[in-house]
Amino acid sequence: MAQALLIALAGTVTPFLWEVLRPMPLPILLNRRTRELYFEQDGELCHAPWDGIAAVAYAYGTVGPYTAGMRHAALEALLHRHGHPEEQVLINLGSPIGKSLEMQLGFWEYLRAYMDNGPWFDEQGRHSESPEFNQSLLEVRKSKGQSVRLYWGLIKDEYRANKGRNFLSYADFMLLFGSMLLLPVRALQNFTYAIAKRRSRSQWPQLIRERLRADGPTSRLVDLEQGQPRA
Repeated sequence: MAQALLIALAGTVTPFLWEVLRPMPLPILLNRRTRELYFEQDGELCHAPWDGIAAVAYAYGTVGPYTAGMRHAALEALLHRHGHPEEQVLINLGSPIGKSLEMQLGFWEYLRAYMDNGPWFDEQGRHSESPEFNQSLLEVRKSKGQSVRLYWGLIKDEYRANKGRNFLSYADFMLLFGSMLLLPVRALQNFTYAIAKRRSRSQWPQLIRERLRADGPTSRLVDLEQGQPRA
């Protein structure tokens, strides 16, 4: 019993420490204050000013012996290495889901609206000065045990609709029971993600971190490279 417990702990703690402590790929950053896009590739800082950025969206298809024909779409942007404008890199800027040209164009419009109008919007998708609606959407992600409450609520709705008779189906029971079993796993996943998110900010160069502060400099990296401070 003790040996099995040690094996279980090792199988849990080891991958947890690996995920938390290993160097993580940094996310793509869009800075509204300086109107820039930042990207890190193999330890090298790449960037591009948002105004006049070169981006392209296109559709293409693949054919395989087991998948037949499949349609895909990509959204890419052109950046250059910091301090070396002649060294350019093309990055994938599109959403990892919705591999259609319409979805990628819609994602580009979302990025454009964020940079030009701001992060907040209302129920109709219009620009808003208040974060109230956005925060209400995030409550689903922040809430603990949300899936348990979801399936429990569905069972209660079935109970009321059927007046307490034959309301509990096998699928509803298994979904509720499975979500309860996965609560510790999801709690550990959320904890790992929270630590990783905090670490990702500290891994950016000081040049970027100071521009992420509300009171940081507003000069663009491209202006610094050209020796022309931004007005």
